[in-house]
Amino acid sequence: MRSFENISPQQCTNGAEKRKSVTVNADVFMEKQRMRRKRTIGKTILVLAVFAALLVALDLALYPCTFIRSDIHAISTTQYDDIIVGDSHGKMNIDPEAMEEVTGRSGHNVCVGGEYGIDAYYLVKLAAEKQNPTRVIYEISPGYFVTEKEEGNNYLLFYHEFPLSWSKVEYFFDAIAQTNFRTVLFPWYEYSLSYELPLIAETLTHKLTGDYSIDSETSTTQVYHESGFIERYAVDTSALQLTEPILYEEGAIVEENMEYLKKTIEFCRENGIEFVAVTTPIPAATLGTWWDNFTAAWEYFEAFFEEEGVSYLNFNTDYYFSFSHEIEDYTDYDGHMNGGAARKFSKVLAELLTSAEE
Repeated sequence: MRSFENISPQQCTNGAEKRKSVTVNADVFMEKQRMRRKRTIGKTILVLAVFAALLVALDLALYPCTFIRSDIHAISTTQYDDIIVGDSHGKMNIDPEAMEEVTGRSGHNVCVGGEYGIDAYYLVKLAAEKQNPTRVIYEISPGYFVTEKEEGNNYLLFYHEFPLSWSKVEYFFDAIAQTNFRTVLFPWYEYSLSYELPLIAETLTHKLTGDYSIDSETSTTQVYHESGFIERYAVDTSALQLTEPILYEEGAIVEENMEYLKKTIEFCRENGIEFVAVTTPIPAATLGTWWDNFTAAWEYFEAFFEEEGVSYLNFNTDYYFSFSHEIEDYTDYDGHMNGGAARKFSKVLAELLTSAEE
């Protein structure tokens, strides 16, 4: 066995220096590892930042400026008494400016084809978060309660235009997060590039300057108004074809659609907002052809709204004779009115709402 007595001071010094050298080398190695990790993290952050910036740039350039952009900006930045939600029947049949002539109440129409219960619910929440509406008019079309919302740009039609808000965060987790990842990362993918590319300069100008004008929404068949109302021009009704609409069927109700209708009513109740449901008139020929389906739908919704304790104005049952069901007042057999008829109907609706308050 080696005796420690035989180890010289020089040998002890050499051993200590070796241990110190090993320690220094280990520290250098660890420092290099830390620097390498930092560089890796830095590069990853840079790549993600560039990717995010690219997505934002593409979104700015390729996602079109729709009339919904103007509508949502309006209800987020301007105080309105009435907020009108629903589908295309509400969009083309209810004119807030014509109603205001009777009621003296301001309003904005945020209806649109493809607007389901979940969309209407978050539109109402957004309006209440940003402003202080006192009444919600919910246009009810039975077909929207027996079909599911399709994936695609319909999911982004409203969400994409929401300003930063709690409503947008909730809307994202309730609807958008569950869709195809392309909907979240590449919101423009549903739109035709052949159409959008020539409009890039115009689109960027609108977005970068905060321009929410609606001049581009006028076409040869309709005109969009600042109130959110779309006025359809009268057509030659003798050339129209009677086609089957989306019909209500017993047992076909999509529960999610009814769930969000109930949530909208409850939200209005909790926040002191009056809730009124409206079904706009349908041409007599359409009603007569599918009478059983429409009758079943009216009975279902009348029972539902009675149970909820809210007003329901159905212009195909109790208020049938309050407005015309002649095809000459419409632009199709589905029930979309021409502009003149829509303004007249809106005044009739306004008078009924006013009389109900008295």
